[in-house]
This record gives sequence, C-alpha cells and structure tokens, in this order.
Amino acid sequence: GDEVLYSAHGFLMYAIAAKACGATPVTAPEVDLTANVDNLLKAVSERTKIVFLANPNNPTGTYLPAGEVERLRAGLPAQVLLVIDAAYAEFVSRNDYTSGMELVEAGNNTVVCRTFSKMFALGGLRLGWAYGPENVVGVLNRVRNPFNVGSAALAAGLAAFEDTGYAELCKRHNDYWLPWLSEKIAALDLAVVPSVGNFVLVRFPAAAGRDAAAADAFLRSKGVIVRAMGAYGLGDCLRITVGTGEENQVVVDTLTEFVTK
Repeated sequence: GDEVLYSAHGFLMYAIAAKACGATPVTAPEVDLTANVDNLLKAVSERTKIVFLANPNNPTGTYLPAGEVERLRAGLPAQVLLVIDAAYAEFVSRNDYTSGMELVEAGNNTVVCRTFSKMFALGGLRLGWAYGPENVVGVLNRVRNPFNVGSAALAAGLAAFEDTGYAELCKRHNDYWLPWLSEKIAALDLAVVPSVGNFVLVRFPAAAGRDAAAADAFLRSKGVIVRAMGAYGLGDCLRITVGTGEENQVVVDTLTEFVTK
C-alpha cells in the first residue's frame, strides 16, 4: 500500500492520519533529535506518497534551516507531496528559518500547514489553514466535510490575524523566557534539547527515583503539569512549555527541589 514518511520523533498524528487512510507510516532516523534530509530521502520508496516535515518539530523543538528544507524538496520525486507542518513558525527567531511558503509558490507538490492553536492559543476551536497549489487544494475541497469549520472559529481566527499586537507580545515573551527556562534547567545538570519553539525537551537520568517518570510524578504532586514523552520513544524525557514568568519560576523551583531531595 501507500506510505507516509516522517522523521522518527515527528508529531504522532502523522502515523494516526496515515493509518486512518489505509496507508503505512514510515519513519526515518533523526540526528541529534533533528530531522535529517539524507535519512528521509533514503527512506523514500515507490510507495511513498507524502512526506511530513514538522518544522519546528514537536516535541523536540528542533528545526531544519531553509537550505535543508529546499534540499529535501529538490531530492524528493516530483510525485511525492511534501507537507510542511509549521505549527510553531511564529515562535522561531532564527534568520535561516523558513516556513516553506516559497516552496509552495515554486511548484505544485508542497503544502504548508499552519494553526491557530499555538501562538494564538485557540486550540479549543480546532482551527488551522493550509497554503498549497491549486491541484492539491482542489482535492481537499472535494473530500472535506461540508461542515468542517464553524462561524465562531472563523470569526476568532480573523480576529487573531488582525490582533498583531498580541502575537508580537507573545513572541517577545517567548524570546525572553525560552532561553531563561533552558538555562535554568540546564544548570540543574539536566540535558535540555536546544529549542526554537515555545517548549523545551528535558532529558532525565535513568537512575531510579531520578528518572523522567519520577520527575513527572513529583511535578504533578506540586501542581505542575508537563508532558511525558513515552509515546514518542523518548521515555527519558519530559516536554515543558514556556508559561508566564511566575509559572516558569515555579517549574525551576520544583525541579530544583526534585533533583536535590
């Protein structure tokens, strides 16, 4: 059957969506928890129909620079659709990053997906959008449910687009607190994966009582909810989202208490 390809620690919904369509999900090895273009290209077969690239990736927070994304597209067969999931694009502050819009305009085999769930905090409305070539959008319009987006969600999305000040405020907040949180956690001798999103992936030692499961339980006992990563094959890690300044301090204080108890 058809295959859908993505990197080893890519967003879990790719596999779920592939199976729902009767396709086989295939993963390519990452390097330093980052999607690797050479490995993705090696994993392409005659059955590959779609390649998903989360950029930045959830849950690792890593990304591919523009040149590598372009190399991926150039290396894929023309009939393979590259779907760039840029859900966290608004948070990225790297000069070599691209959400991939220019690749859509350059051909007919790339789609960029965006969401209102992250920067705009409208996850409960399940609202997103895609930018793609006419031939792909035409297919989507033929198969989508006629009642797919409600008027309230549309109104909220338009309002979010117009409220540029809010997005700029959130971006400045993340630009300050993401490195702050990363540095404070790293100072506790915990491995922090360099992130360009609004979260950090933290790796814990394997020792009993000091591992990720123990840390998760301790944090929860203090009212701090983070995301366990076992489903991603990262059972030794926790994903921690950047919160308010007060929340970030609570996370650091609680982790400090955990590692020193």
